[in-house]
Amino acid sequence: MDQLWANRAASAEAAVAKRHLRTLWNLPGTQLGVVGWPPTRRDRLFGTWHYWWQAHLLDCLIDAQGRDPQPARLGTITRQIRGHRLRNNGRWTNSYYDDMAWLALALERAERVAGVARPRALKALCEQFVNSWVPEDGGGIPWRKQDQFFNAPANGPAGIFLARYGDRLRRAQQMADWIDETLIDPETHLVFDGIKGGSLVRAQYTYCQGVVVGLETELAARTRDDRHPVRVHRLVAAIGEHMAPGGILNGAGGGDGGLFSGVTARYLAFAATTLPAESVDGAATRDAAREIVLASAQAAWDNRQNVDGLPLFGPSWDSAAEVPTAAGAQGQFIEGAVNSSQTPERDLSVQLSGWMLMEAAHTVTA
Repeated sequence: MDQLWANRAASAEAAVAKRHLRTLWNLPGTQLGVVGWPPTRRDRLFGTWHYWWQAHLLDCLIDAQGRDPQPARLGTITRQIRGHRLRNNGRWTNSYYDDMAWLALALERAERVAGVARPRALKALCEQFVNSWVPEDGGGIPWRKQDQFFNAPANGPAGIFLARYGDRLRRAQQMADWIDETLIDPETHLVFDGIKGGSLVRAQYTYCQGVVVGLETELAARTRDDRHPVRVHRLVAAIGEHMAPGGILNGAGGGDGGLFSGVTARYLAFAATTLPAESVDGAATRDAAREIVLASAQAAWDNRQNVDGLPLFGPSWDSAAEVPTAAGAQGQFIEGAVNSSQTPERDLSVQLSGWMLMEAAHTVTA
């Protein structure tokens, strides 16, 4: 079974490599993912590049290196990191704390899994999260600088990173407690998006659930504090009940939404392999998380298109993917978010989610 998913993950990796990976501005030793396929001229020139999508591309490359270590892929990982910094004007940081958290997580894993270390980057990113913690303003850390919107997509991944890096478990626990006290829907037990000016932003996205599963699982494994596994049990059950009809995670279209279900699959797989399983609840939660990952992965694979022998995934894993063309509206960056291309399959985010899901399925079967 694990070889089946290893092969599918390798096919997803090859598809993204063939369609999306390009040298940045002809600079040697660099690479980024072109944000659309088929690409426009602007895409090929990296006029658009989307910081957090590239962080997930790096994370997927690290998944692949863990699955099948290859010297050549270490070069790809190094080029991706270099391309990211150069395209980001020679810096690691930007104005969005959620973006920076995704890069920090990928860079921490690059060192731990692949041996590609960027200590100055990790230190610079860590300082961003530590210094932006503002309980006196109602947070949490904000979504972006000079903003009063405190949300799960910033606090979840930043908390996971702080738990893993420099042993900042106490702050990570404070972040998890803030989410649990502030953003949990008392009826469904799902995670609300955030809080702004003291008012709940009641949207419920799959990736908000995923990052909180990841944070609470990390803390359950590291602290052995009883409150964390209880929260994982509750949230995995809520995802199964409300966000995975027929066991298949909901899609959220293209653009930034293209990554939401892939992120959730990553952290469900993490719970399935890492949550302490001594209790009946722990073992049952691991099984439930694993089942959602595998049902989603099977559906996504069954509904893929094949283009030149390589998979193309759809934004909703329970329905057939559509092959995009160069025509139609492209995704645009508007007010801090990227909206979908007219055909969501065109967006790198959607294909990264499919790849992330195949790696997650391999993780839970290996």
